[in-house]
Amino acid sequence: MTDDFSTLDSKQIDFIARQKIFFVATAARDGHINLSPKGHDTLRVIDDRTLLWLNLTGSANETAAHLIDSNRLTLMWCSFEGPPKILRVYGSATTIHPRDEAWHRCAEIIEPVEGARQYFEVSVDLVHTSCGYAVPILDFVGPRDVLTKWTENMGKEGIQEYWGESNQRSLDGLPTHVLSEQADNPSAIPE
Repeated sequence: MTDDFSTLDSKQIDFIARQKIFFVATAARDGHINLSPKGHDTLRVIDDRTLLWLNLTGSANETAAHLIDSNRLTLMWCSFEGPPKILRVYGSATTIHPRDEAWHRCAEIIEPVEGARQYFEVSVDLVHTSCGYAVPILDFVGPRDVLTKWTENMGKEGIQEYWGESNQRSLDGLPTHVLSEQADNPSAIPE
């Protein structure tokens, strides 16, 4: 009921493209493990060993903090319709901020929207599939527009202020480097 692969094959890439939600898990060397659901059209398979994900502003910024400390992560998709299946991609990720040169290359692949916070470029180490027999069958009604409206109402300056207030440190106090002055001077991060 399980299989392991070193790269994504064409059927797995098609499966990922059809899913409406994926999950991201990260952990620093110490502290809490983070597991987050992700929606919107924010992920692309670049090739059989590389994925690109555009991270949008949210209530926390755990993934960014964890990847600074330990760049490992797991992405997971599960079939909520059709044949049961769970697909996990284990790998490492590089964080790309709007201030980084690579941002423009990533923006050509996934267009950034208001509130775009980082891209994560994921290098695949292992692809693992399992049965998903216990995953329920669910109907997709549609995407939520709440985050889109919220970020549009905040505007660029409001988002930057929000990052300064709510997105600079993880639950465990680790820096996220979401603001450029953080990356230049980690001691400038408020406690």
